[in-house]
Amino acid sequence: MKIRPLHDRVIIKRTEEERTSPGGIVIPDSATEKPIKGKVIAVGKGRILEDGKVRPLDLKAGDKVLFGKYSGTEVKVDGEELLVMKEDDIMAVIEG
Repeated sequence: MKIRPLHDRVIIKRTEEERTSPGGIVIPDSATEKPIKGKVIAVGKGRILEDGKVRPLDLKAGDKVLFGKYSGTEVKVDGEELLVMKEDDIMAVIEG
């Protein structure tokens, strides 16, 4: 199924965090925090301004981003867990 966010929303898939510490200790699932990194899967058309014009988003599909720990709304599409959030909730794009 394809999914397209509306307006200034983006769809993000969380990236898995390392489950082993730098010292080689395996960290159990119950002790890990939710990842704050993800990959943009889809973006909306843009924010509608007060004058009716649409400002395109700075993000594009494939960008790797950082976001707040509790940002967005979790949804499940075709058995895959995704996040839907506004562009304002994204703090940075990871380059390189």
